[in-house]
Amino acid sequence: MANKAKLELIASMFIFGTIGIFVRHIPLPSSMIALVRGFVGAFFVLLFVYLKKSKLDKTAIKKNFVMLALSGAFIGINWILLFESYNYTTVATATLCYYMQPIFVILASPILLKEKLTAKKVVCVAVALIGMVFVSGVLQTGIPALSEAKGILYGLGAACFYATVVLMNKKITDISAYDKTIMQLGMGAIVLSPYVMLTQDFGAATVSMTPSLWALLLFVGLVHTGVAYALYFDSMKDLKAQTLAIFSYIDPIVAIILSALLLKESMGLYGVIGAVLVLGSTFISELPEKERN
Repeated sequence: MANKAKLELIASMFIFGTIGIFVRHIPLPSSMIALVRGFVGAFFVLLFVYLKKSKLDKTAIKKNFVMLALSGAFIGINWILLFESYNYTTVATATLCYYMQPIFVILASPILLKEKLTAKKVVCVAVALIGMVFVSGVLQTGIPALSEAKGILYGLGAACFYATVVLMNKKITDISAYDKTIMQLGMGAIVLSPYVMLTQDFGAATVSMTPSLWALLLFVGLVHTGVAYALYFDSMKDLKAQTLAIFSYIDPIVAIILSALLLKESMGLYGVIGAVLVLGSTFISELPEKERN
């Protein structure tokens, strides 16, 4: 059972790691891609639950409705910012900025969750921040170009919103992972709908879309959201939290490798050093600390 769960987790992380490659080739505004991803993903996970002959826990959903709706909206905003980041910087840099999320959670936890900020976590935060300096290119070329700076800020913004969702999820109790995902994806799409309707011209945006591009868009919603989340949450019940944290680093590694191989996006020596510092520090920060008597 554990081996099956690990294979599901590896598959989901690999799928998440390829999303930047697909989004880069979809000529639609980020908000529209996020909207489609939310609706299609929620529908697929709902279908998955139905096929497993499970039912939504309406009582638990009602109890946590406000938090689910708000966190769902933040997930939608997080996607928009991440997809915008892909438009202004490399997939590798955007992904590394996004993986600052655990650092933001560490910084907020003492205030919001009353968790102790240990020496190890303080060091990890400092190392991750140094890594981001390397990734930004400041040490090589000075202040990055406006477009590159936008990409970095969008990526860090996405990380902030995702960190907020992680913290909010700690307050959402007595609800299954599937019910939570369905509600958050669905509510994210519903909350984003008015914004997309008011700010985007669907006709103009879709007029240049070919059948192959529509297939890419549906693939992102179906596979990168529905299938990936279903695999991820199905693996959770048989694996320890530490295993989930360790295997989650397959995502950025895949994104960085594919960015170099398929998009020919070179990171350079400073970028590689930054990647090691960011991913290494966040990885170590998630390892459990030994308890002292």
